[in-house]
Amino acid sequence: MVFSLIPKELKFFEMFSRAAKNAVETARTYQDLVKNFRNDHPFIQKIRDLEHEGDVITHELMDSLNRTFITPFDREDIHGLTTDIDNIVDAIQAVSDRMQMYHINTQDPPLGKLADILERAVVEVEKAVREMADFKNARRVLDFCIEINRLENEGDSALSEAIQNLFRGAKDPLEVIKWKEVYEITEAAIDRCEDVANTIEGIVVKNA
Repeated sequence: MVFSLIPKELKFFEMFSRAAKNAVETARTYQDLVKNFRNDHPFIQKIRDLEHEGDVITHELMDSLNRTFITPFDREDIHGLTTDIDNIVDAIQAVSDRMQMYHINTQDPPLGKLADILERAVVEVEKAVREMADFKNARRVLDFCIEINRLENEGDSALSEAIQNLFRGAKDPLEVIKWKEVYEITEAAIDRCEDVANTIEGIVVKNA
């Protein structure tokens, strides 16, 4: 294996930025899908394509990590941040596939609210990742992380409200099961944003 003896900080931060931008596009595509879902909607395939692109970026990051002798921060943190960003996209693909599998074909305001929170959280992830290239911006990076944590709490509340509404009144048990799972996976994607924020906070504390 050939190692680079020169720090490739720009290379890593550029790839982190690509991964975060890909996550934003995935979240926005899901947001649009939720607003106008149908079982054969092209956005479902677009999300799968974006998930594949995320896997390619993750592979590039891991390959660079294996080939670079000196890294901009701890190797385990690079691995953790890479995985955390990829997990956001994976969760979004999982929920869009589940919606297609369950033949969900109606608009649903509670799901729309969760999708909106998710999109906002992923945008904050992208901002935090972008600012990480300069640890002099540590305060700004941490502010983005605080906002992600706030949005995760907002997602928890939205999920609780959605499930309460779901169980209110007589409904088809199968429909309840399907919607509950879709709500929970969408909120899990918001949780993955908080994972990114926690990882970034740890990196900043160690390096700023």
